[in-house]
Amino acid sequence: MPVEKYLPATVTNPISLPGRTWPNKTITRAPRWLSTDLRDGNQALIEPMSPSQKRRMFDLLIDIGVKEIEIGFPAASQTDYDFVRSLVADDAVPEDVCLSVLTQSRSDLIERTFSAIEGLPRATVHLYNAISPLFRDVVFGNSKKATVDLAVTGTQQVISQAEKCLSDDTIFGFEYSPEIFVDAEIDFAVEICDAVAKVWQVGPGREMVVNLPATVERTTPNIFADRVEYMSTNLTNRQYLSLSVHTHNDRGCAVAAAELALMAGADRIEGCLGGQGERTGNVDLVTLALNLFSQGVDPMLDLSDIDGLRRTVEHCTRMRVPERAPYMGDLVYTSFSGSHQDAIKKGFARRKKLVSEVGSEDEVPWQIPYLPIDPHDVGRSYEAVVRVNSQSGKGGVAYVMSSKFNIEMPRRLQIEFSRIIQRHTDTYGGEIDPTAMWNIFVDEYLPSRAAVGEETAPWGRFGLRAASSVTFTEGEDEVVEVTCEYTDHGSARKIVSRGNGPIDAFCRGFSGEGIAVRVLDYFEHAMSAGHDAVAAAFVEAEVDGQVLWGVGIDPSITKASYKAIISAVNRSLR
Repeated sequence: MPVEKYLPATVTNPISLPGRTWPNKTITRAPRWLSTDLRDGNQALIEPMSPSQKRRMFDLLIDIGVKEIEIGFPAASQTDYDFVRSLVADDAVPEDVCLSVLTQSRSDLIERTFSAIEGLPRATVHLYNAISPLFRDVVFGNSKKATVDLAVTGTQQVISQAEKCLSDDTIFGFEYSPEIFVDAEIDFAVEICDAVAKVWQVGPGREMVVNLPATVERTTPNIFADRVEYMSTNLTNRQYLSLSVHTHNDRGCAVAAAELALMAGADRIEGCLGGQGERTGNVDLVTLALNLFSQGVDPMLDLSDIDGLRRTVEHCTRMRVPERAPYMGDLVYTSFSGSHQDAIKKGFARRKKLVSEVGSEDEVPWQIPYLPIDPHDVGRSYEAVVRVNSQSGKGGVAYVMSSKFNIEMPRRLQIEFSRIIQRHTDTYGGEIDPTAMWNIFVDEYLPSRAAVGEETAPWGRFGLRAASSVTFTEGEDEVVEVTCEYTDHGSARKIVSRGNGPIDAFCRGFSGEGIAVRVLDYFEHAMSAGHDAVAAAFVEAEVDGQVLWGVGIDPSITKASYKAIISAVNRSLR
């Protein structure tokens, strides 16, 4: 590849900041958010949003708490102009929300821009002009002085139109973007922003937004952070400026660049939900906000219904949110890997124990392997956290059986059953859902029951009908006598056997059938509570030399134990 034709940005546009302070900073509060979904996001769509789609997107932004919304370029688009006027006519803008509109530094465009925003309670006019050498020399043929004059003249026209068109009730703001900032000489960027701020007469009660766009992402995020800190340190009257950044994702680093910019002094972030925008898109506001949330910083946005948000974004943009998109994608809280699933299962078990001890979910810090945030906090359930395919292991299988069916399998049973599931996925491919997993479990371990919704028939040589026991003393020993009514190939049978406990006595009863049964391990747990409680019993048994597991489910824990033994015996004969 012809690598020699490319020059690094550190050569073409170097910056020196030996005293940089941003690497030692942390983000402790949310920035001001501006959504440009209806302007930058919309202009990048193959088919721009219809008026109804724009309104739906606008309503979503209001619902999640965005307070600054760039709604279009009304002087350049009749559709944008009509949309702005519809919001005014419908009185659709809350008093605490500021709408922003974009304009170039041209008198005719500025005049029409003010015609569009007249009647809004809060409005910001966003003026921009390109300042980089490439655009000055090649696109516009302007000198540095002419470029500064264009920005200054545009600002004067904005002030004039504001005084002429807006009522005293309108809270009016001004934003200036030195477009192509990342490719401009850094001192020239300071010069032109200072010149604009001087005309605007920044001071107490008269803020100006200085927006620093990474119009095309050129560098690693640390270099962008250096440029932002340089601007923050060198701009005149910095205390009256809101320093904003608008990062694009050409190198895939828009989120990182925006976060480092906040550390470097930025106050405000412009971006889109899901990262819509020209080429590779703008910074994703959802990712940025939930990154803050995951660090214990309130993002000041309500993202508790992430799927509803995603559906609206997809409807309005006609573009799908990828399954792996951070926080929003269908698969971002899902693990298929066996080792990941096992870690998640153990993490949830530990958290459940800690919460029960403390008594409150919110008082236990979120620490679950592979899950940076609690899916519940964004409206997701835990059902999709672990999904099973051929790559899954015992942890994933055990998690699904526990979370969906209240079956807490002992570790060695987890290993045995996960192998059964893996054989199924290896044979048939794809993912296995919880219902299919339960049906396999029923067919394998509960031979007297048919699988739910399946044609699987009950099977097994033996079936328990009734059982009772009495305890008495023989000499110094306590003896249990079990009377069991059961079926053998459908025929009713009855046995009476004795042992040192119910399970031992029950196992001895099979000797009359010529079957040697010895229980190696035993577990039990309640599957539910209350008058209709059900118990599950698990036995690891040696049956005629085979070691395998059996499972029994019954309202009576004793009968569940007997059923588990019958399960193991039937499996040995299957």
